[in-house]
Amino acid sequence: MSQRSNTNHSQKLGFWTATSVVTGSMIGSGIFLLPASLASFGSISLGGWLFTALGSLSLAYVFAKLSQYIRGSGGQYLYCRQAFGPLTGFFTAWGYWLCVVSANAAIAIALVSYLTVFFPELKTSNTLSLITTLGFIWGLALINIRGVKLAGQVQLLTTLLKLLPLVAIAFIGLFYINPEHFQPVNLSEQSNFSALTATAALTMWAFVGMEAANNIAGEINEPEKNVPKAAIIGTLVSAVVYILGFIAVMGIIPPEILQQSNAPYAETAQYLWGDIGYYMIAACAVISCFGALNGWTLAVAQIPLAAAKDNMFLSSFGKLSRYQTPANGIIISTILVSLLILMNYNESLIDQFTIVILLSTLTSVLPYLVSSLGHIKMSGKDTIRYSKVNTLITSFAAIFSAWIIYSIGAKTVIFGIILLLAGLPMYWYLQRNKSRQAESTKVVDTN
Repeated sequence: MSQRSNTNHSQKLGFWTATSVVTGSMIGSGIFLLPASLASFGSISLGGWLFTALGSLSLAYVFAKLSQYIRGSGGQYLYCRQAFGPLTGFFTAWGYWLCVVSANAAIAIALVSYLTVFFPELKTSNTLSLITTLGFIWGLALINIRGVKLAGQVQLLTTLLKLLPLVAIAFIGLFYINPEHFQPVNLSEQSNFSALTATAALTMWAFVGMEAANNIAGEINEPEKNVPKAAIIGTLVSAVVYILGFIAVMGIIPPEILQQSNAPYAETAQYLWGDIGYYMIAACAVISCFGALNGWTLAVAQIPLAAAKDNMFLSSFGKLSRYQTPANGIIISTILVSLLILMNYNESLIDQFTIVILLSTLTSVLPYLVSSLGHIKMSGKDTIRYSKVNTLITSFAAIFSAWIIYSIGAKTVIFGIILLLAGLPMYWYLQRNKSRQAESTKVVDTN
C-alpha cells in the first residue's frame, strides 16, 4: 500500500533533515522540564528513563519495519488501517491528531517557561505568557503553511543549535555530580514499582516523536531507506542525551530545589559555567522547544491529510494550499492548540506542562500499541517478514505500550477515552456521506 507524495523531488527532505525531524521532535520540551517534574520521585526516576528508552527503541524498530512494508505519508494511520480496517484506522488518525494537538500545547508552554529566564515578567503575568505562547504557535503555523522545505530547513538548524550545549552538559556535568542527591532512591510515598511506573508515564513523553519521519514519509527522498534509519538513529541519539543529561542535572541540583525549578538545565549550566552558561542553556532550551514545536506543527496535519484522502477524516483536512501544504489542517489544529492553552490559563507553567503531557502521552501510546499489534499480524501473514527476533522485539513494544497506558493513571485514561469517543460523530458522518455517494453513483449508473 502506498500513497503519492504532495511534494516534488527537489523539495523533498534528505536523510539528515529527516533525522533532525525525529530528533528535533523528541528533544524538545521533555528534556528541559522533565527533571523538575521527576524530582519529587528521586533517583528511581532514572529507572523510568532507562526502561522507557528501551521500550522506545523497540517501537522505533517497529516503525522502521512498517515504513518498509507500507509507503507514503500518514504513518500510524496507514499501518493500522492496513492491519485492522477502516474503523481502527480512523480512531488511530483521530487519537494521534489529538496527541499532536496536545503535544504542541505542552511544547509551547515549555518554550515560554524557559523564556522566563530572559523575561521574568512572563512568570508573574499569566496574560503576557498567554499572548507569547499563542504568538509562537501561530508564527510556526504560518511557516509550515509556506512549505515542507522551509519547515525542514528550520528543523535542521534548530536541531544542530540545541544538540551541542545539551551534549556538553550531559558529558561534562557527570564530573560534578553529588552522589548524595541520589539518596534516598525513592522520595515519593509510593512503592518502588508504583514510583517507577509513574516516572515511566512522564518520561515516555520525551520519546513521543520517534515516528515523526514515518508521518511525512511521502515528503522524504528514498523513504524505504531513509525513514527507517531516521527513526532508529534519531531515537538512539535522543535516549543517550536524555539519560546522561538527567543524571547530570539531578546530580548537581539538590532534589528540593529541582522540584521548584522552571529551568533546571539552565541552573545546571549556571553551576558549571556561571551566568554565561545559565543564559546559554536557557537560549538553547528556547531554540530546542521552538524546533520541536516546528516539527510537530509539520506533523500535525499529515495523518489527517492521509485519512481525508481515504474519506476517513473531514474533507477540509485533505485540501492542499497553493504551497502544496495541508493549510486547512494546520489552521484547524492550531486553533485547537490555542483553546487547550486557554483552558489551562490559570495553572502555573509546570502544572500546565504536567497535565498536558500525560494526555498527549496517552493519545500517542494508544496508536503505538495498535501499530505494534498490526505489525505482528502483518508479519505473521508474510513468511518473508517473519523472524523470531522481529516477533520478540515487536511483542515487547506492544507490552511496553500497554504498560505505559496503565501507568498514566485512571483519571487521564478515562478522559482520553472520552476524547477518542468524541470522534464517533465524525466517523458516523463520514460513513453516512460515503453511503449517500455510493447510492448516487448507483442511481447514475442505472440511468
